[in-house]
Amino acid sequence: MNIRNYTAADTERLANVFTSSVHSLATSKYDARQRDAWAPIPPDLDAWRHRLGQLRTIIAEENGQCLGFLSYEPDGHIDLLYTAPDAARTGVASALLEEAARQLLEGFGVTDLYTEASLVAAPFFLWHGFEVVEEQTVSRNGVNFRRFAMRRKL
Repeated sequence: MNIRNYTAADTERLANVFTSSVHSLATSKYDARQRDAWAPIPPDLDAWRHRLGQLRTIIAEENGQCLGFLSYEPDGHIDLLYTAPDAARTGVASALLEEAARQLLEGFGVTDLYTEASLVAAPFFLWHGFEVVEEQTVSRNGVNFRRFAMRRKL
């Protein structure tokens, strides 16, 4: 597995990984209406270009296939962490998180990571030493979701 930096040419691939991940891996925690609001089909590529352009993104790939990606802000905020459905629970997300933590610590002197984790992602973040700060209810496209604000010291 290779981890590299995002380029604009990756936008559609990442949007597709996100969409397939939400619609495949989140079925046990979120209903169809929530998944459709969270990850509309087809994805809005202009919105993705804008969002990814505001973040630092790293991509895990193997044999030219995108296995997952993580997007973060220089203050330690992990904004996006998604794996392709067939790469879930294979160490991809852990490798991405480890690399992002290294980049944040070395490049920006960040000592805390924080995120807003879905019900699906919260166990992963707990496993990696994050603690729940608070449970939240947020609205996306008029639909409510439960998630957790989480934090970890590096």
